[in-house]
Amino acid sequence: MDVRVVDGGLATELEARGHDLSDALWSARLLADAPGEIVAAHEAFFRAGADIAITASYQASVPGFAAHGIGRVEAERLLSRSVELAREAARRVGGGTVAASVGPYGAYLADGSEYRGGYGLSHRELTAFHRPRIETLLAAGPDLLALETVPDVDEAVAELAALEAVGGSGIPVWLSYSVDGDRTRAGQPLEEAFAVAADERVTAVGVNCCAPADVVEAVRIARVATGKPVIAYPNSGHGWDAARRQWAGRATFSPEEVMAWMAEGARLVGGCCRVSPAEIAQIARIIRDFPPSPEWGE
Repeated sequence: MDVRVVDGGLATELEARGHDLSDALWSARLLADAPGEIVAAHEAFFRAGADIAITASYQASVPGFAAHGIGRVEAERLLSRSVELAREAARRVGGGTVAASVGPYGAYLADGSEYRGGYGLSHRELTAFHRPRIETLLAAGPDLLALETVPDVDEAVAELAALEAVGGSGIPVWLSYSVDGDRTRAGQPLEEAFAVAADERVTAVGVNCCAPADVVEAVRIARVATGKPVIAYPNSGHGWDAARRQWAGRATFSPEEVMAWMAEGARLVGGCCRVSPAEIAQIARIIRDFPPSPEWGE
């Protein structure tokens, strides 16, 4: 399998373009207020060398929009628009893959709980939350579905149950956890978490929005546990301060680390929060100049 480049932090690029994303809807607010800016941000990553754009639907949900006075019909239209805008950006650059983002329940809460998991909801409640937007996003026609920044096994199982409930078995799905060391954010061993990926609907598995230092071991565990293509797109290394709603600490992300990720079996690589088009361009250049050996990750 060739290595493919995933984009970086969409919100980071939108902020760099002058947008305040401090409210609970985060970048999803711009689906209504400034859709052209979302297209431009996706395009910037494509032109930097990304093969895959992740839609601006991470923090978008019907309940989340409802809290801002947006009704169900309009909320579903905005969810669909997230796919359309990424598709438009791909068209402008001559092609690209669109991954519809399904963020965790904690992203809707906008209180940092996506970095903790364990919301106290039942399997049925979590499945009911995810089902409507998965159904809406699938109807919009993305190339794949990205179940991303999943903090625990329970939510992964619920998301796959929601996918099954809407008949989404015909589209590729990747499942990526947010991790802390060799465990999920909720504290479960990664071997247990990646076992969920035995589901035939999951075509790639890995990690995102974690510290760069956690990637290599997580990729190794994912490869050994599943034998499936592994995805890795960590954040910059900054930590999210939910109380102050701002990033703290320092960046530790280095595009050169992608070589180590590929050596352990990563075949979809990129960045998450606070990773810019410039850094994605460096990753794309490294992959172009130093393609992985066939035996890597075997």
